[in-house]
Amino acid sequence: MKDKKMCIEACVACMIECEKCITMCINMGGMVECLKTCRDCADICALCARLCARDSQFCDDICALCVKCCEACMAECEKHGDHCKACADACKKCAEACKM
Repeated sequence: MKDKKMCIEACVACMIECEKCITMCINMGGMVECLKTCRDCADICALCARLCARDSQFCDDICALCVKCCEACMAECEKHGDHCKACADACKKCAEACKM
């Protein structure tokens, strides 16, 4: 990972945007895949931030999984245009920040 602090900050920002997107998906209805993907991404981002903050021996492994989840979430959110743009953008930034 390039910079642990940047990764942690990007993970927290991404988790927040995913949670906002989840709420929007629930309110709009019919966006089940987006909801599921955002939920997984938010959870992985939160775990990644915690493990990196404590300098866990598993930091590199969880960062790799975080990148994969963020890329999947970004791809799903991009299907929905403006509705999910903030989430897709946060996922992109997080994936870039957490790459090793």
